[in-house]
Amino acid sequence: MDDKGRVTLPARYRAAFSAGVMLTKGQDRCLYVFTEDGFERFAAGAIDADITDEKARGFQRYLLANTEAIEPDGQGRIGIPARMREYAGLTKNVVVAGAGRRMEIWNADEFAAYQSEHESPFVSPERGLLNPP
Repeated sequence: MDDKGRVTLPARYRAAFSAGVMLTKGQDRCLYVFTEDGFERFAAGAIDADITDEKARGFQRYLLANTEAIEPDGQGRIGIPARMREYAGLTKNVVVAGAGRRMEIWNADEFAAYQSEHESPFVSPERGLLNPP
């Protein structure tokens, strides 16, 4: 991340995100990066949830109040708002990781710690990558 709080999207994904990204606070203190269509699919359940359900209202408010539409600049960089940088503990060293239909932006040290803590069910020192549970 540069001094202005911008992160460069991986070159191979820039075209998919050229129309803009939807950036939201993710779980595990990372940020989720979606295309607009991807965010609509992701958020549909929360948006369509029964507003008479207190937990559903809370999640709607949290998700939608913590999502920003951001347009990448000509170099494929997105500016990360200060409140989101603070939430994810982002500093100069970040990891942009693919995660299915989204990308995630992590503090590099936090990502390494998360990987180390959670990899044992998926990786065997003898056999390498294992099948998911």
